[in-house]
Amino acid sequence: MKVVSCGEMFTVRSEKAEGGSLNKRNLVLQEIGGKYENQYAVTALGNLAQSVFYPGEYVWAALRFQTREYNGQVFQDITATDLIKVIN
Repeated sequence: MKVVSCGEMFTVRSEKAEGGSLNKRNLVLQEIGGKYENQYAVTALGNLAQSVFYPGEYVWAALRFQTREYNGQVFQDITATDLIKVIN
């Protein structure tokens, strides 16, 4: 996948995380192939969020897709479980 954008890392409170806080970073990744390939808004958590990625870089991404219902609406979360920079 190709990195379209990479946001700043920030910390959020989490009851599930050790120490009560969790690093988080939002990225936009695009499938490789052409100008109009699918793009995904992805969240990197924990140690993975500490890595910095730059627009135009290529990465191998393992993604987890989850859906949940809240008040009759369905929401989808896409979480990166692994991101590895590809050397060109």
